[in-house]
Amino acid sequence: MNEWRPAAPLSALRARAEMLEGLRAFFRERGVLEVETPVLSAAALTDPAIESLSTLYRGPGGPADGRLWLHTSPEFPMKRLLAAGSGPIFQVCRVFRDGEAGRRHNPEFSLLEWYRPGLSMEALMAEVEALVRALLAPYRDPGPARRLSWRQAFLDHAGIDPFAADESMLRRRAAALGVAAPEGLSGRDPWLDLLLTAVVEPGLAKEGLVFLYHYPPSQAALARLVRDAEGRRVAERFELYLDGLELANGFHELADAAEQRRRFEAEQARRRASGQEVPPLDERLLAALEAGLPDCCGVALGLDRLLMAALGAECIEQVLAFPIDRA
Repeated sequence: MNEWRPAAPLSALRARAEMLEGLRAFFRERGVLEVETPVLSAAALTDPAIESLSTLYRGPGGPADGRLWLHTSPEFPMKRLLAAGSGPIFQVCRVFRDGEAGRRHNPEFSLLEWYRPGLSMEALMAEVEALVRALLAPYRDPGPARRLSWRQAFLDHAGIDPFAADESMLRRRAAALGVAAPEGLSGRDPWLDLLLTAVVEPGLAKEGLVFLYHYPPSQAALARLVRDAEGRRVAERFELYLDGLELANGFHELADAAEQRRRFEAEQARRRASGQEVPPLDERLLAALEAGLPDCCGVALGLDRLLMAALGAECIEQVLAFPIDRA
């Protein structure tokens, strides 16, 4: 059936427009500059957990093979702006991820991303909470946000220490909790991700706003590393959940060009070993880091999911005019 009508009701489309007005007013009051960067790039994200879409360009100025990648986030060109002296910046844009479609996913979705030079991870978390509460205010009060370490979330909801457990221990714990694993699942991080989505996130479903922070270094290739209170090396990364729904992902941004290259190359090696396509590195980003990225924190927030939370929507299609099956 060629359904031409929008999937979302007009009331949801109006709520989206009001949310966009609200977030722009929020950043205007704080002196954060709105920017635009390209959707297409000669390079792509190397994260093995995310697949990019690409297209062919047949005009002048592009890469030799004509292949351009649709961005999964505006992060890399925004960091180039930061290195060029932009100061605090934000962007609202459409981003693209291959294979992601479902109740909470659409391969094309709306992302808000912003960067704050001089702000600590803790201060950015406070700003994220202030923005989310302001945008949700016309619809609901989520209550104050809790802050919970990533490790403590696993201890509380999955009954296992994720830093101490090896793959076999994670496999046994998943079986004990009745979690069905995809065939061939291998490696600590994939098993940790499975327990996070199948056990930890549902455990957060009745807890309102919750920040998880201090992720393992292997799950934060773009973040700086620190020592936690027990001396473990952890990444300065956080995620914000609302009733178990992931809304935002933030970092204290890595500024060391050599270390960033090493991490990208390690991700490329993992992709190669698993038979995934290996996209080229973003050499322009690495050059910008070499020139000097100011000390900053940044965060990406899914606007479609925030709108779902505001309106009580059960499915992302309820807040999109034309999801993938109507595109």
